[in-house]
Amino acid sequence: MALQPLILITGPDLAPTAKQMAEDAGYTLVHTPPYPSEEVLADFLKQYDPVGVVSRMGQFGAGAVAAGKSLRVISKHGAGVDNIDIDAATQHGIQVIRAAGGNAVSVAEHTVALMFSTIKRLLPLDAGMRAGRWEKAGFLGRELSGMRLGLVGGGAIAAAVAKLVKGMDLDVLVYDPYASVDAIEAMGARRAERIEDLLRQSDIVSLHCPLTESNTHMLNAAMLALMPADSYVINTSRGGLIDEAALLAALESGHIAGAGLDTFEQEPPLDVNALAASERVILTPHIAGVTKEAGKRVGELAVSGIVDFLAGETLPKARLVNTLA
Repeated sequence: MALQPLILITGPDLAPTAKQMAEDAGYTLVHTPPYPSEEVLADFLKQYDPVGVVSRMGQFGAGAVAAGKSLRVISKHGAGVDNIDIDAATQHGIQVIRAAGGNAVSVAEHTVALMFSTIKRLLPLDAGMRAGRWEKAGFLGRELSGMRLGLVGGGAIAAAVAKLVKGMDLDVLVYDPYASVDAIEAMGARRAERIEDLLRQSDIVSLHCPLTESNTHMLNAAMLALMPADSYVINTSRGGLIDEAALLAALESGHIAGAGLDTFEQEPPLDVNALAASERVILTPHIAGVTKEAGKRVGELAVSGIVDFLAGETLPKARLVNTLA
């Protein structure tokens, strides 16, 4: 009796419906521990020899790619593929695909939650109450209504954010050189031709673009200085887009009034993130898209992509990350 082909999931969880989808298609599933090191991941690939991988937690580097002798497809459990060595996968003839859009609503909701929590200073006020302080005297808050919201990236998540803030009287500006004017106007937003223009005109800057070599530390000291005084930074995209040391300096100087961050340069951090020292910052552990509803949609997209690809079916171009010869 021939052994069933195997799909490896990098992490302990996958939506039950996605598991059932894989099993119904004749695949066995094996999970790694959370955030496996490259050595652990390579050991799993050598031991189980999967034909497909659902990439959830941790890096999938060249060493892991080379260890997958029967590996034909890596399916990202989400949209961002900066944790996967795309060049190594291409060199080994491995297709990389993504489950774009499946978590857009969840990430957008978390983005708006970080905006409200940061600007309304909910955490320090809550902490004061729990410590027995009544800090009404001297407190002066801000209204979000009338603020200028700059979205860096114009994809599904940014569109969902724009939809959520509709009716709040926010002036929405979008910078995305790959999005058409019509697509941005359909979001109820205006287009910024340059990111510098967006930064100068935004009271809140929210990041919704992939991390690449060319935009690493896109928000550095010089770019943060372009933002108006007492402005805010929200990041539910990728931590490497922000120079965290520069952001902390801008917060300490008072130029940036607050930040809501779900992603970080080092994940998971080796120690407590330095930004945690500031009461102007709200931190969450990269869980914006981790909801029951998004997990179901993304898991099903990730698994169905593997099943369909290995069955010889054509996937939409938007889901294909690399081009194989």
